[in-house]
Amino acid sequence: MNKIILISASLLGLTGIILGAFAAHGLKQLISIESIQTFETGVRYQMYHALFLLFVGSTSYVSNKSKKLIYYFTVIGWLFFSGSIYGLATNLLTNFDFKSIAFITPIGGLCFIISWILLFVNFAKTRDNN
Repeated sequence: MNKIILISASLLGLTGIILGAFAAHGLKQLISIESIQTFETGVRYQMYHALFLLFVGSTSYVSNKSKKLIYYFTVIGWLFFSGSIYGLATNLLTNFDFKSIAFITPIGGLCFIISWILLFVNFAKTRDNN
């Protein structure tokens, strides 16, 4: 599971950098400054959670069961939160109305919160060997 988490974290980081550059350079002439800022919010949360998964995948302080749950909640959070934000920010550029699925954005945020709570609970249960 660690390898899958670390590969996913690397891909989230890589695509976060690419999407951030795309927002700064490719979208500048196509969407409003407010929409670019919204898009960048999606990128920022994607990058936060890429780093989060790098930590989760490389630590021995988190149980394998917790790692699996954290991974799934983080990936679903990324798809729903950042993915919907990317769609909403670029809504004018597509034929699909992303406003019709805007309700998934807070569900993605909730998944992010749950993944952090799972990490917290896992740490709280860990015995201190010092």
